[in-house]
Amino acid sequence: MKNNRRRRAVFEEPSFWQSFSDMMSALTLVFILIIAITLAIYRQKTTDLERTQTELNTAKQELELARADLDRSRDEIEASNRELADSLAQLQLAYDQAALTQEELDAAYLQIDSAQQQIAAAQKELEDTRSELQDIVGIRTDIIGELQSRFNNSSMTVDSQTGSITFSSDVLFAYNSAELTETSRRALREIIPMYLGVLLQDNYLPYIAEIIIEGHTDTVGTYDSNMTLSFNRADSVAKFCMNSANGLPQDQIDRLRSLLTVNGRSYSSPIYSGPGQVDMAASRRVEIKFRLKEDEMIERIAQVLDGQENGEDAENEENEEAGGN
Repeated sequence: MKNNRRRRAVFEEPSFWQSFSDMMSALTLVFILIIAITLAIYRQKTTDLERTQTELNTAKQELELARADLDRSRDEIEASNRELADSLAQLQLAYDQAALTQEELDAAYLQIDSAQQQIAAAQKELEDTRSELQDIVGIRTDIIGELQSRFNNSSMTVDSQTGSITFSSDVLFAYNSAELTETSRRALREIIPMYLGVLLQDNYLPYIAEIIIEGHTDTVGTYDSNMTLSFNRADSVAKFCMNSANGLPQDQIDRLRSLLTVNGRSYSSPIYSGPGQVDMAASRRVEIKFRLKEDEMIERIAQVLDGQENGEDAENEENEEAGGN
């Protein structure tokens, strides 16, 4: 009994270990709660950190893009500045060239005026020359016609194109000689006054530029020896014509002296009887022919036309240059 009461009393008294256990349980719970809260905070902080890191990376990429755009914009601005500087330089150069071009244009206008004056003068000269030429158109035909009429009953033939007459050297001279035979002298006394008498008439004389006596040989011998022979034969005929005892009056001889030309042609102009075949007898000849001032007029017209064409070409070039500037 006594023991039972004592045991009951013991259980009824407050226990120290029980209180400690409760305290440890409470501490453990608090510690767990703290750990849970800490873990929650850690996870939240980690999530926030990751999100912040992501946002930072995104911001960094945007910053790099913005920096690239800035660099590109800076390059474009620098390129624009260079283009602007080039444009300003070209503008200045164009301005300088424009000033120079105006001076060149003024000079070109002066040259054009000068060229036009030259062309006008050339045209006047051409008109004067053409007018003069028109005055003698048909003179050659008239002279040849009268010569043919004079020689109508003669054995001598007048060339219908040139109006020349031709003597065979075999008739006029002995072989390899330049001295006229007596027979040839009689023939020349008949023919020379008729031929030269037409050319030296008052109505034809103003249009005659030259009367030519020309000697020719065949191809036998050297060129030099034949040149000497051909000239001497032509000269013998010329001296015969200049002798008043041979039919020409002195006044016509005086006229002939200012117009006469004597030429030796050696064998430079042979006459051919066929392809490559020289007619020796026909090649040995003395020709008497004339040249009209018409020929000189035609040459003058050609020169004037050539000068006018060159002037027009120069004017066209100047106009093109002026237009191009």
